[in-house]
Amino acid sequence: MKLVRLLGASMGAALVIFAQTYAAPALADSSYTPGSVWSFSNIHVEPGQFENYMDYLAGNYKKQNEFLKKEGVVLSYHVLQVNAPRSGEPDLVLAIEYKDYASNAERLAIQKKMEAMMAMDAHKMDSASGERKVMRKLGGNMELQELKLK
Repeated sequence: MKLVRLLGASMGAALVIFAQTYAAPALADSSYTPGSVWSFSNIHVEPGQFENYMDYLAGNYKKQNEFLKKEGVVLSYHVLQVNAPRSGEPDLVLAIEYKDYASNAERLAIQKKMEAMMAMDAHKMDSASGERKVMRKLGGNMELQELKLK
């Protein structure tokens, strides 16, 4: 299931229903239109693992996001360092801008393409995510949708 998180698992059906229920009713008369969807992951890097984790980000993480950009799923992605983090704050924030929410069928289709491109099935990708545990801890995720003012 870690792969699903990579592909925007936070784009789940509950959020789509929420967006349709709360954002869609008066869009024609509204002063905004829904924009892209952003996912932020708070990363706490383990002591002595910063360079190793950055190597992973510059390798497979970048490769996967570049693939998703070519597929039209991801618009942009960013690795942001938190300068002078206070207690409990992350060391890094991984920000991914998605074109839109994805349906289950779209997520499964892109997952199959990702597995082929990475030459790994979901089990191997999940295992690889677990192996990165020595380098980092996920401190939580946040998903936001841009509202473009008219």
